[in-house]
Amino acid sequence: MKIHFRKLANADEPLHIQETLDVTELVKGRKDILAVAPLSVDLKALPADTDCVNVVGKLNGNVDMLCARCLTEVNSELNIPFAETFKWLKQPLLPQDEDEEFIYVEDEIVDLVPFVEENFVLHLPDSVLCKADCLGLCQKCGQNLNEGTCSCDNTVIDPRLAALKGFFTKQDD
Repeated sequence: MKIHFRKLANADEPLHIQETLDVTELVKGRKDILAVAPLSVDLKALPADTDCVNVVGKLNGNVDMLCARCLTEVNSELNIPFAETFKWLKQPLLPQDEDEEFIYVEDEIVDLVPFVEENFVLHLPDSVLCKADCLGLCQKCGQNLNEGTCSCDNTVIDPRLAALKGFFTKQDD
């Protein structure tokens, strides 16, 4: 997924890039992600201002994750917008000359894969829910409360008053 920067900066027509990218290595350490489908990349690279190239498009994929409350499998469809502007670097930049809108390139060929991967990772959800009102799991027995109730005593006692819990109960003499 490479573009020839100088050739594209002087071109009249945009360059269309349609590929699939395997992103399984990017989610390898995440225990909440069960599976990830290859990412579908649909980009268009077009010349912009002098020595600039805009790359815009969409990234689409599917991720199977665990619900953050009840641990059931949830399929999340990802539709990620992609927009980056690359600018040819003619001379070394001083720190005050940097512009955050651009990605400065020095080489003739620009590999888009790292930028696509970065956008994918940044748009991954931190957590997902199977439904908005998911009840989660019982903290004592682990019963999925979406499927039914359990027989555990889940009365919540204010920790500041916990010492008084047995104060009013009848004690045997």
